[in-house]
Amino acid sequence: MKFQPQKIIISPEVKNAPMVKTILHNCPTASIKYTTIDHEPACLHQKNVLLLTQNKGNFYKPCPGTISYLCCLYKILNIGVNCPLSCSYCILQAYLEHSIPTVHVNIEKMIEELDGRFDQYPSRVFRIGTGEFTDSLAFDHLTEFSKMLIPYFALKDNAFLELKTKTDIIDNLGNLDHRQKTVVSWSLNASRIVREEEHNAPSVDRRLLAAKKCQDWGYKLAFHFDPIIFFPGWEIEYQDVIDELFSMVNPSRVVWISLGCFRYIPKLKPIIQEKFSESRIIYEEFIRGLDGKMRYLEVIREQMYSQLISRIRKHAPNVFLYFCMESPKIWQKCLGFCPANNGELQSLLNEQCLKGS
Repeated sequence: MKFQPQKIIISPEVKNAPMVKTILHNCPTASIKYTTIDHEPACLHQKNVLLLTQNKGNFYKPCPGTISYLCCLYKILNIGVNCPLSCSYCILQAYLEHSIPTVHVNIEKMIEELDGRFDQYPSRVFRIGTGEFTDSLAFDHLTEFSKMLIPYFALKDNAFLELKTKTDIIDNLGNLDHRQKTVVSWSLNASRIVREEEHNAPSVDRRLLAAKKCQDWGYKLAFHFDPIIFFPGWEIEYQDVIDELFSMVNPSRVVWISLGCFRYIPKLKPIIQEKFSESRIIYEEFIRGLDGKMRYLEVIREQMYSQLISRIRKHAPNVFLYFCMESPKIWQKCLGFCPANNGELQSLLNEQCLKGS
């Protein structure tokens, strides 16, 4: 179900922003209040509220990866924080002061930042995503953000956009001149995990139907199995998702698939215990990784990765696979190679963007 806020809080300094007008037009029944979130403490953890405000910092930022493991040097656009989905494992719960879905509407500043960056480094390839602090498309039926961002990237020779989502909100993407400069990607998981841990998110079937439509519209696709979660019967369920994925999309249209086993910072555990008391995902055997995050034992990670990789390779032997925040040892054992450093991994992914563009 598409998110429709019951209440919209608008920071006074952005009340005349064009995107605010678009959102209000698409939310005709919502109550409106012009104030700051500081004056609305009762709303701090309400999912039926939407906050419209400005990004006072930089829109363009490096992905906040992790130390001691290979990172792809992804760049992000901070278009908002939180989302209407309620995934038990979401790490944002441990980082952010509130859980109100928030949209940064001062997009003129964002465009100014991007223009300056692209013009300053015309020979550099920029791979940029919007799905780090929020879902890329969960608000798109309200903001119509894609109608601006996708055509903007279509005209940039040295930049590619990734829209990463767990939704099937793609209606605005159908008639856009994207010139294959936008990759639309989906986070996928076993059906049991979707049902029990990814609350308010559409099923795998609906996500893959949306992916097929985007494929038909000429978009490049990507998929992210992250977090891969251990549970009894995981082998069959993840195999089924991979089989369904490649029954719906053409492997030649998939530019990459990432893999990452469930990991979490220790302060997330009590949050999950309080908010999602029925969840069992934190009660497996974990060790503290080099970055301080709790991770499955290495032997379990190797087993899970190897089985998923084998199934993916059965359908798509040439698709580019990479790990999100994994050790060189895991890379070598499970994929048979390891980038020498973060920069080499970045270059490999940039090459995937450039193919066919």
